[in-house]
Amino acid sequence: MKVDVQYLQKRGKAGWRYRRKIPKHLRAAFDNKLEIVIPLGRSETEALRKYPKVDAEVDRRLVAAARPQPTQLTMEPITELERFQWAARHVRSFHLDPEWTGPESDTDPEAIARDVIADSILAKYPQREIEEDPESADYGYPRNIGSKDAAVLQMLGNRGRAVQPEPTLEDARKLYLKEKVRDDKKKTNQLAQIFGHIEKAIGKDRKLSSLRREDAKELRDYMFDGRSAATVDRYLNTVRAMIGHAIKEYDLAGLRNPFIGLKVEAKDKAEPDRRKKRGYTDAELEKARGQVLGSARDDIRHIWRILEGTGCRLAEVTGLRTIDVKLDHAVPHIDVEWHEDRRVKTSVSRRKVPLLGNALEAAKEALEAAGDGPFLFPAYCREGGPESASAAIGKHVRAVITDKKISPSHSLRHRMADLLDLAGVQNATRDLILGHSSGNIGRDYGSEAVRLEVAEKALREALRPGGE
Repeated sequence: MKVDVQYLQKRGKAGWRYRRKIPKHLRAAFDNKLEIVIPLGRSETEALRKYPKVDAEVDRRLVAAARPQPTQLTMEPITELERFQWAARHVRSFHLDPEWTGPESDTDPEAIARDVIADSILAKYPQREIEEDPESADYGYPRNIGSKDAAVLQMLGNRGRAVQPEPTLEDARKLYLKEKVRDDKKKTNQLAQIFGHIEKAIGKDRKLSSLRREDAKELRDYMFDGRSAATVDRYLNTVRAMIGHAIKEYDLAGLRNPFIGLKVEAKDKAEPDRRKKRGYTDAELEKARGQVLGSARDDIRHIWRILEGTGCRLAEVTGLRTIDVKLDHAVPHIDVEWHEDRRVKTSVSRRKVPLLGNALEAAKEALEAAGDGPFLFPAYCREGGPESASAAIGKHVRAVITDKKISPSHSLRHRMADLLDLAGVQNATRDLILGHSSGNIGRDYGSEAVRLEVAEKALREALRPGGE
């Protein structure tokens, strides 16, 4: 008997096979193959018996390939804890109990609902390709199930046996990033840098409950490679805060933070870090000032003069708005204030700083140059602006001063602190000018006007020997 069935083909001694061309627009879904070929057996009887099932499956695969396929967009790998929490929220969104212990009867409504939801999830995914043997046990089983969907499927069928995974260092990082760092790009980059050291030294997937003092010491020693004690201490402060926050928010009662009380000392017992940066000497300041004012662009010259005359931090000056410059006040000054384009370091950093002499003239010139714009220094009042200004100043200063103990812009702040000390300025007033916390500013001075006047007198006394 001659068999005339579509896609059925006899190949001599090799037997019978199913052979069907793949439409051109669907070939990408089949690894760019031109056709589907499936062996059906050596005899005609065996081939005809298998044919209906195979033909129906190939039809299903072609129809599925023609439909838009679901895609998964992942920013970064999720942890086991995140996967579990996501699945639990998803199950609850269907008004189901993540801790369900099983059906009470054959008609249990929750059991039926779980089966229906599971089927709808599985329907999103293509089934396994037909193996050489079309009757394989894997035939028709979904493949490449997404990790989140897999977690939901597991929870739908867990019958109360699912156990929440323990939080890891990676979980602690993500929690700290979300709740503490938030949208601060600078702190985000710093945390990424620090966590890179954690990953290399002790591993990012370590459970918080497994961390010991030896791990803390190992990370500390790893960070010492090419870094100062002050830098390592700063890094460890972040790690300490990150783990402490995770212990609190994950309710890990009784878990000890192994970084608490961890001492950081320079391995070579070199001079203390507090002495590695200092203020300019008179001779150094004259050289640096001459180079910057003689070679730098106008806005950098203005920034330098304000820094030198106020002792402000670089970011506090580059972030000034034109409305922060108060020239028509009885005491001309700048308002160091929080705004969307510049966040001050701490609450006590928000202050009024008097403008005298050269700094006052620089502020006037900068204000005129800014025109109707909102920022005093528009090129630097932005994300990364202070770093760019620091690089610009440093380029000129390093041309005449190579001593690494001099920080081109911050050493102006050190110098102002020295000048205030030499002038016998009280600590509360000194901190008022520099934006440090002394704990008793509010007790010493009652109003803004008085504090500004006191700061102006102290600053004038400190700058007097310099000829301001």
